[in-house]
Amino acid sequence: MVHPESMQRRSVFGWGLSSLLQLRGQEPIEPTFTASVKIVDVLASVRDPQGRIVRDLTREGFLLLENGRPQEIRYFSRETDLPLTVGFLIDTSMSQEKVLNAERAAILRFLDQVLRETKDQLFVMQFDMAVQLRQKLTSSRRTVEEVLNYVDTPSRRELSMQRGGGTLLYEAIHQACTEVLKNQRNRKALIVLSDGEDYGSEKTLTEAIEAAVKSDTLVYAIYFADGGGGGRGVLRRIAQGTGAGFFEVTKKRSIEQIFDAIQEELRGQYSLGFISDQPTRLSEFRTLKLMTKQKGYVVQARERYMARP
Repeated sequence: MVHPESMQRRSVFGWGLSSLLQLRGQEPIEPTFTASVKIVDVLASVRDPQGRIVRDLTREGFLLLENGRPQEIRYFSRETDLPLTVGFLIDTSMSQEKVLNAERAAILRFLDQVLRETKDQLFVMQFDMAVQLRQKLTSSRRTVEEVLNYVDTPSRRELSMQRGGGTLLYEAIHQACTEVLKNQRNRKALIVLSDGEDYGSEKTLTEAIEAAVKSDTLVYAIYFADGGGGGRGVLRRIAQGTGAGFFEVTKKRSIEQIFDAIQEELRGQYSLGFISDQPTRLSEFRTLKLMTKQKGYVVQARERYMARP
């Protein structure tokens, strides 16, 4: 289970019981929380050489490095049924006007396939010359459907009153991670639909990515542009920096197919936990590298985390 901070505190008793279950060939249970140990959680998706999700790996099938040092994987589970918190960040700048209807329809189809109203939560945020939280966390599909009808590009009146920036992509990611997701305890993901252009954000691209990393949030980026643009590299960097996937809507790959791929990843993840062999005296970013012992497999996971004393 993904928790709000990169390093969570779980009891020694919980780890002992998990280890016992693993020796018996069972999946570990979720340990009890105490202030005894600090655990770093890493979410990962694995694909085979044909691009298919691999769902049957065991803890022994992975290698994990922190700052280049091998770490013992102390906690392991397959994330197929745990609660999920998803935020939709929708670019509503004028350059996206012609693609918004397709995005709304794809989001609703995604919710039909993914949302479990007894477990999962989601929220909707739009960004253009301002960032607006259209819908706070909810488990209601109907509520989201109603809200999406009002997610649209600025009116002529709003444009005439515009001052400052016009597409606050970095601000939206930073705000979603620090104000909505930071204290959530479920697995967390943002799905950003944009052409990747940012105009006017006070936050930088680096600050947006760091906010996602600190809050343990995967940022899936969907490049959807009417007529092209130069934002592919930005969205790719955001996704890769948080351990998530980058996708581009093309004639050969529809937005519905992309949402299907994201759904498959979210329901086929592994959660790994380790206790660093190096004590933390000051808050700092540390690099992570997760690999499989099986050659040819591609692992998608975050490349760093925030270590705190």
